[in-house]
Amino acid sequence: MGLGVGITKLIGFLQQDILLSNRQQTKRLRISRQRKVVQLFNNLLVSGFTLTEIVDFLGRSHLLEEAYVNQMRESMLAGEKLAVMMGRLGFSDDVVTQLALAEVHGNIQGSLLKIETYLTNLMTVKKKLIEVATYPIILLAFLVLIMLGLKNYLLPQLEGSNFATKLINHFPLFFLISILFAALLVALFFWLRRRSIKINWYTKMAKLPLVGKFVQLYLTAYYAREWGNLVGQGIEMSQLVQLMQSQKSQLFQEIGRDMEEALLAGQEFHDKVLDYPFFLRELSLIIEYGQIKSKLGSELEIYAAETWEAFFDKVNRAIQLVQPLVFILVALVIVMIYAAMLLPMYQNMEVHL
Repeated sequence: MGLGVGITKLIGFLQQDILLSNRQQTKRLRISRQRKVVQLFNNLLVSGFTLTEIVDFLGRSHLLEEAYVNQMRESMLAGEKLAVMMGRLGFSDDVVTQLALAEVHGNIQGSLLKIETYLTNLMTVKKKLIEVATYPIILLAFLVLIMLGLKNYLLPQLEGSNFATKLINHFPLFFLISILFAALLVALFFWLRRRSIKINWYTKMAKLPLVGKFVQLYLTAYYAREWGNLVGQGIEMSQLVQLMQSQKSQLFQEIGRDMEEALLAGQEFHDKVLDYPFFLRELSLIIEYGQIKSKLGSELEIYAAETWEAFFDKVNRAIQLVQPLVFILVALVIVMIYAAMLLPMYQNMEVHL
């Protein structure tokens, strides 16, 4: 009897372990696939499908890989909501928070449409960044190979040295060290971000010379849209800050707790918004103006749409500025290579003359 119970427990443990390993093997959806999933959910909801019917349709139509469909079914069997389900598929905390808030204010279709637009813009920016970076990286890789060849075969045959020849001698090592240093900086950035208090982190980021404006535009557009959706459905400020504390986004939670303390202390919502450097000052004015006119929800949604447009326009301009700078850098390296090859030859010609 005891042996049978022990074997049953062992089988159950092994099955649980297999299920966990299968979950861990499910890869995170790419942004393009995330946009496709959101688009399908939105279209099917508009057509009158329920969440269960949508998942069954995705399974039968094979529009989504079986592993992801099975993950959705497991979430549904566990009684999880749409936001949690999307979080398990690898959607970002920002998207999951938007869906969780949509389940509160009820406008799920409108939120899915806005998420689809956001992911489309994100895909466009990512594509442009790849286009900007790919060609210069390939050029730099070829330059490193050329410099290695010059260093090993041409430079030993040349007499004398100059700045260009010294650069060729040390450029491959300098290039490798630069890549390792950049990788360490990126790793350190994400490590500090994960361990920091998010309000303090984004406050510091908003004060940085180059990236500060991007942080302000992004966070202002994001919070204006979510607050506008909630207020537009009749949710009061006291309820709003409590809802913020229950969301997945850590910044959402921290701002919610901080604002609740401020409201209890008698501070106005729009005045408290001014205390956060990562929001544009116009957001506080929009909130105050909207409360006076009793049209806060619609005012915030309109302002959010304009701010999103300004954010992506600024990103596109930055990309257009970075690309010529990268090409100028590559051109300078090429000039150095020619100088390293030609200067010693001219020096030898002068000596013979």
